[in-house]
Amino acid sequence: MTLNQASMTVSDVINAHFDSLTRAERQLATSLLDNYPVSGLGSITTVAENAGVSTPTVARMVQKLGFRGFPDFQARLHHELEATLSNPITKHDRWAAKAPGTHILNRFADAIMTNLRQTLSQMETAEFDSAATLLADRQRSIYIIGGRITKALADYLFTHLQVIRPNVTQIASNPSSWPHYVLNMKAGDVLVIFDIRRYEQEMETLGRVARERGVEIVLFTDQWASPVAKVAAKVFRVHIEAPSAWDSSVVTLFIVEALIEAVQSSGWEETSGRMKTLESLFEASRLFRKPRPEAPGKS
Repeated sequence: MTLNQASMTVSDVINAHFDSLTRAERQLATSLLDNYPVSGLGSITTVAENAGVSTPTVARMVQKLGFRGFPDFQARLHHELEATLSNPITKHDRWAAKAPGTHILNRFADAIMTNLRQTLSQMETAEFDSAATLLADRQRSIYIIGGRITKALADYLFTHLQVIRPNVTQIASNPSSWPHYVLNMKAGDVLVIFDIRRYEQEMETLGRVARERGVEIVLFTDQWASPVAKVAAKVFRVHIEAPSAWDSSVVTLFIVEALIEAVQSSGWEETSGRMKTLESLFEASRLFRKPRPEAPGKS
């Protein structure tokens, strides 16, 4: 299989090659992934010592992964780290410096289509189906939380899931209230977390504490992966780069909407009953205006 390593993170490359590595190389790979990407930023001797392998093992493995050598391997890690730490001003300046002379609509469309292709090429349909199965299981309670920007995506998912099925809770954005939600979580429940760069420290704590209680975590993150990925059962790694000071949420929303449809379809009989009841409640509350009938003679 040919790997498009230009669109993959170093951790993607390591995982893709893991089965073909020797025992010592797997030990090194595991060490690198345990505290990724920091674990690969020391000298080649330090990396080897931390993994309990020889320096030649490090040199051989990075070449087996497709890098020209250890300096090339580290350069990729440094590039990833810089990308995850980029603030909006830095991102804007970087894009502005190389922005083509085409209209912003075209540049955005190109970036979004590239993000979509890269995201889908690295996503296993079986993993998507497995996440949908978790969210559709009525025996599990669902909890959803987003970050400073991604709370809008969390709210969108919550609004739909609470119609589709019972026992869906949106966690408030104030971390001081989170222990109250965790108190009600049971083993087997599902916590959906949205966490993209710059990753929020409290999210990692929430994910770890919930996992210790046996909660299954579904994570929406970016291509570099939030630290929450270490404890997540299912991880959606979405490409988010855009010619803007802000990261793009378009592809993340695409995955969310596809997931909503998968969950809805899996239990349509119950869901349709809930939707009919909801419509009657809307009617009783007169929340929405009825469409006006057309006047006679008008088409």
